[in-house]
Parts: sequence; structure tokens; C-alpha cells
Amino acid sequence: MVPVFWHWLILGSALIALEAMVPGTFLLWPGISAFLTGILAYVAPGLGWEVHGVVFAVLTVASAVLGRRLYARLRQPVSDQPLLNKRGEQLIGSRHVLDGALQNGRGRMTIGDTTWSVAGPDLPAGTKVVVTAIDGNCLHVTAADA
Repeated sequence: MVPVFWHWLILGSALIALEAMVPGTFLLWPGISAFLTGILAYVAPGLGWEVHGVVFAVLTVASAVLGRRLYARLRQPVSDQPLLNKRGEQLIGSRHVLDGALQNGRGRMTIGDTTWSVAGPDLPAGTKVVVTAIDGNCLHVTAADA
């Protein structure tokens, strides 16, 4: 008769091998849990299959929760340039001159080589404005103080 711990080690190996072929980390946590359950089965061979099943379930949930917290911490990179590649957000607070009048709260304005939709109070062409917010590709502006 084959010792029970080999079943858990084989299951852990199979789950981690499948994890290598499937995107994400869905099978990693049960694979780790199966390995740990196999180690427990080796150290304490007298435990029944019921105990092994409960230990496997608890370890799977615990490793998934801990792994999710670890990944959440690793996925939030700290940058010295948080607005890099966020061109619209870089424009907030900048001052520009309206190319055309804002009528009914809408208009267009060219900044550099890009034409932006603009929303704000009705203003004549040539008015100096400050970008206060961005919504998609629409800049929200207000009249700049002289």
C-alpha cells in the first residue's frame, strides 16, 4: 500500500504544473496547500482522510487570503512620477488660451498638437483659462484670474 502523503504530493505537483499552463494564480494556492497537507501526512501518519481534507481546505483558504494580500501589496508600485502616461491629468492646473469661444458650456482647445474638448462657463475666444479637471477626453476649465 502506498503511503497517503504521496497522494497529496502528487496532487500538489499536478496543481502547480497546471498553474504553469493557466494564467493567473488560481491553482497555486491549492497546490501549495496539497504539499503542506502531504508534509503533515508524512509527519503524522495516523491521521484519517477526514482530517487531511479539513487541513487541506483550511490551508487552501488561508494561503489564498495571504497570497491575495501579498499580491495587492506588490502590485501597487510607488512612483516618483505618478502622472507619467496620464497626459490629461498632467494638464490639471495648467493655463491656456481658448482658440474658440465656449458656447453652451462646450468648445474645443488646442494644447500642443492635440485638440481637446472643453467644458466650462461660456467664454469668448482668447480668454485665458485654467484646467480644473478632466473627464475622459474633455477638459473642464474656468476663467483664469488675470
